[in-house]
Amino acid sequence: MAEVDPFGAPTGAPGGPALGNGVAGAGEEDPAAAFLAQQESEIAGIENDEAFAILDGGAPGPQPHGEPPGGPDANSRKQEAEWKEKAIKELEEWYARQDEQLQKTKANNRAAEEAFVNDIDESSPGTEWERVVRLCDFNPKSSKQAKDVSRMRSVLISLKQVPLVH
Repeated sequence: MAEVDPFGAPTGAPGGPALGNGVAGAGEEDPAAAFLAQQESEIAGIENDEAFAILDGGAPGPQPHGEPPGGPDANSRKQEAEWKEKAIKELEEWYARQDEQLQKTKANNRAAEEAFVNDIDESSPGTEWERVVRLCDFNPKSSKQAKDVSRMRSVLISLKQVPLVH
């Protein structure tokens, strides 16, 4: 009876590992080699498939997705042409809307810039704090995550009402 090594392989057997080094003998089949052989046979089967024969110029077999060998029929070509026309028309309409919106935005920005420049140029003594107040947001509930600026807000409002005397 053959002895069993700690890993369960019989030692001293004709197909067992020599001196316990784990190398398989000539009688055992390597599982990795068997796996590689199986994968090579599957790849060879795929290469001999009809899809590769079509690419190599062979006779076409059944088409994927159930299409006839002649390609798409006249109805599907007509439907595809209608879809393309519809897509082109929608794309042109989208570009027209985008261009219109861009023109409106440009006009609004120009008007806002002109009003801002006029406001900056218009500086009379005693209106400095009113200009500051216009630039500040005094809504107490504007943001929950902002710092508490209620004291600053109250100081600016009081300065707007009663300006400092120089």
